[in-house]
Amino acid sequence: MRQEEIEQVRHLPLFASMEDHNRHELLKGAFLQRFPTHVELIREGEPPDFLHVVVEGQIEVFSRYRDRETTVAVLGPGASFILAAVVLDKPYLKSARVLSAGRILMIPAETVRAVFAQDAAFARALTQELAQVYRGVVKELKNQKLRSSLERTAAWIIRHDAERGDTGRFELPFDKKVLASRLGMAPEVLSRTFVTLKAYGVKVDGRRIEISDRSGLTKLAAPDSLIDDPVT
Repeated sequence: MRQEEIEQVRHLPLFASMEDHNRHELLKGAFLQRFPTHVELIREGEPPDFLHVVVEGQIEVFSRYRDRETTVAVLGPGASFILAAVVLDKPYLKSARVLSAGRILMIPAETVRAVFAQDAAFARALTQELAQVYRGVVKELKNQKLRSSLERTAAWIIRHDAERGDTGRFELPFDKKVLASRLGMAPEVLSRTFVTLKAYGVKVDGRRIEISDRSGLTKLAAPDSLIDDPVT
């Protein structure tokens, strides 16, 4: 990496507290690359060559089984993937592709493991990220197991609106097909769910969502910080 590129990424959470010489060692063999949409970056079952960190854009993490496919997560700037495979040097359990064009930092997996053993701040940052990912998996399992498709969609709308200032209107950040998979349902089920949500004050026009009855929608979703809060 060029020095100006290192300066661009050195303040990301994974690297911010590292010793300078260890950060240099970690990043000197890394690549900061721009990727267009739809590019598949990693494939489940393959060995982990790099730790990927999102600098700009969105990444869809997904998995396939036979002729079926599901979205596991949508990641934005600052997020890494797939850390557990890199730390353990085990095959990827998920695939990842570019959802919206951006830049990805790619750090050789062997370097990550070597610096992990040398720099306590970096090891702590990796451990914290792994813990957050684990807690996210538990929350998503609870979301899928304990809520109906209608409740999951309502909860997602409320949370997404809150992240954008509680304005009561926003644009879907990705296609409805991706949203349906992210929420654990088929696209046609999501379409029927949007129709049902009209009774709760939700208007869907293309990718535009408007909320006219927040209290009714909130009552339906019954937000729970132990499921819906990403930082709890």
